[in-house]
Amino acid sequence: MKEGLYRTLKRKIITLTLVMSLTPLLILGAVLYYQFESAGREMTREQIRYRAQAQAEAVDLFLKERTAILNAMADTHDFAQMIDEKNLARIFEVMNSRAGAFVDLGIIDSRGAHRAYIGPYDLRGRNYLDQSWFNEVMIKGHYKSDVYMGFRQQPHFIIAVRRHENQQAWILRATIDPNRFEEIVRSAQIGRTGDAYLVNREGFLQTRPRFEGDVLGQTAIDTRQFGGRVTVIELEDAAGTERFYAGSWLNDNKWLLIINQQPLELMSRLFALRQMEIFIITLGVLGIVATTIFTTRLTINRLRKSDREMIELNAQLVQSDKLAALGKMAAGVAHEINNPLAVILQKTGWMEDLLEEEGLKQSANIAEFRQSIAKIEQHVERARKVVHNMLGYARKMEPRLEDVDVNSTIDQTITILENHARINNIDIQVDLAETVPIIAGDQAQLQQVFLNLFTNAIDAIGSNGTIEVASWRSDDHIVVTIKDDGPGLSEDMMRKIFDPFFTTKDPGKGTGLGLWVSHNIIAKMGGGIHVKNNPDKGAVFTVEIPIVIPEKK
Repeated sequence: MKEGLYRTLKRKIITLTLVMSLTPLLILGAVLYYQFESAGREMTREQIRYRAQAQAEAVDLFLKERTAILNAMADTHDFAQMIDEKNLARIFEVMNSRAGAFVDLGIIDSRGAHRAYIGPYDLRGRNYLDQSWFNEVMIKGHYKSDVYMGFRQQPHFIIAVRRHENQQAWILRATIDPNRFEEIVRSAQIGRTGDAYLVNREGFLQTRPRFEGDVLGQTAIDTRQFGGRVTVIELEDAAGTERFYAGSWLNDNKWLLIINQQPLELMSRLFALRQMEIFIITLGVLGIVATTIFTTRLTINRLRKSDREMIELNAQLVQSDKLAALGKMAAGVAHEINNPLAVILQKTGWMEDLLEEEGLKQSANIAEFRQSIAKIEQHVERARKVVHNMLGYARKMEPRLEDVDVNSTIDQTITILENHARINNIDIQVDLAETVPIIAGDQAQLQQVFLNLFTNAIDAIGSNGTIEVASWRSDDHIVVTIKDDGPGLSEDMMRKIFDPFFTTKDPGKGTGLGLWVSHNIIAKMGGGIHVKNNPDKGAVFTVEIPIVIPEKK
């Protein structure tokens, strides 16, 4: 009879445990699976939107710089000087040496006659009185043309400015190098399917696309679909493949910069994460099933051998031991998470301040907003790595080997903390030797070491101080020193500085694990970390990193 009760109890325990455990897991997995694509598409739209806006600003800046140069030349020279072709040649040479991308330069009088010309084409004596651009520049004072054929019978575009002198008007006109201009536009192309090009309002190509069409060819895209600052739409290309098209108007809304790309390429990493999610959930289900069956059988077997009170007592002891171990590990993990979280909060506050400014959509600060978002993602990822590394200490995991530039890692760490240092009026002075080689190591762990040392130096100074960091090669080691002008350390502090849970900070402001973790990381690399007081003021931490030459790939 008891055996029947045990079998019934075991069946009920397994059924109830699996239902209660798997139901929320499977629901969560299903929700995540279907949310991945929508979230990925939105992220992809934002990515291509940002690229279109940034590239449009770069192209606009290119045009404004060339227009400004033409204005400067016209303002500083009179008509008589400009029609002197020797003088005009010198001006042309100066313009190209300072900015470049100018193909030719010409002076046109108020009757449309080409009075002086420097360039590779035979344009002297040409008359532009009947040209539409000539009338527009005479009326408006400046003009940037669409790409057209003109007298030279090849695609090009011009920038022209008008000047008045002695009640007479004259025009300084320059042709922009189309190859140089196309290079700027094409720099927005990424991946195998990315494309970037310019069209005018009528849909005629102003630069050559990567895949289909040519300059001055007609595109199938309706430019009226794009409005405002940046517009992202989804269309099918000629091959029937779905693409994201991001369009941004520039050149006084005459040109439309279009960046397009297949979303599948941009979302490939996200799809990989989705497959990883399915794999992890599957492993979780199998683990839950196996664990449930195993623990249920174990419980029933123990019920056969001992009374319920003894089993509950043992379970409580095991649980208490787990909680104690988890508590110790949580303290160490929390310490290392604090630094990335501080950066996240700092950047979030910065973005909130920027959002309160008027005219945000036209502000140049939008680039900083995007950079802050990127840094948030970077530090969230770093927090994940720190947790992984801390858990790895208990499992005796070795550092992951990759090509590491120590100087670059130091620069990245300073970038993370420069805002915090600047707020506290702390100057970080850098002297990094160019002879420091690339080594094989774990960049994330090495950055964690430098982040701990810089953070401790900033905390030791408080405010109004200087941190000096230097690097050089010494035989088979890379030596990095970090000096601060804080209060320094006593002899007793220096003996305990690398002990776990030892801290010089006020209660509640530090766990005393940062330098202990850093010491363990450098020790696993085969190096060392030392501390001494600076003879003048403050403390000096010296990190010795062994030079391990990366394997040839």
